[in-house]
Amino acid sequence: MSRKSIGTAAERQLVGMFWQAGWAAVRVAGSGSSQHPSPDVVAGDGTRKLAIECKVTEAKAKYFPIDEIAQLETFARTFGAEPWIGIKFKTLTWYFLAVEDLDRTGTQFSASLLAAKRKGLLFEELIGIGR
Repeated sequence: MSRKSIGTAAERQLVGMFWQAGWAAVRVAGSGSSQHPSPDVVAGDGTRKLAIECKVTEAKAKYFPIDEIAQLETFARTFGAEPWIGIKFKTLTWYFLAVEDLDRTGTQFSASLLAAKRKGLLFEELIGIGR
């Protein structure tokens, strides 16, 4: 399975998780290749709107170009959504990080598995189940 198809499958899984939880969600086709800022997944429950940049990795850290995060923030601000980074570390669950929880490493941002476990939210926490 190619990296792109792994990422697509993960995004579809996340969309399904939102629908199962009673939220509406869509995967944005062509995100990352559009001339306009667009996240990978947009979800909402009638009260909250989330714009999510999704990543899947086998590594213990994931790196993000500054421009990718800036585009996520631009879309979220314009659309009236909360910007989130969703990371699925291979065989583990999804972790969701706010942009301010990413580490700045000069020319890019990063999120390690340790940071995701420490600062990130699990899916149920992101959508407010159990709060």
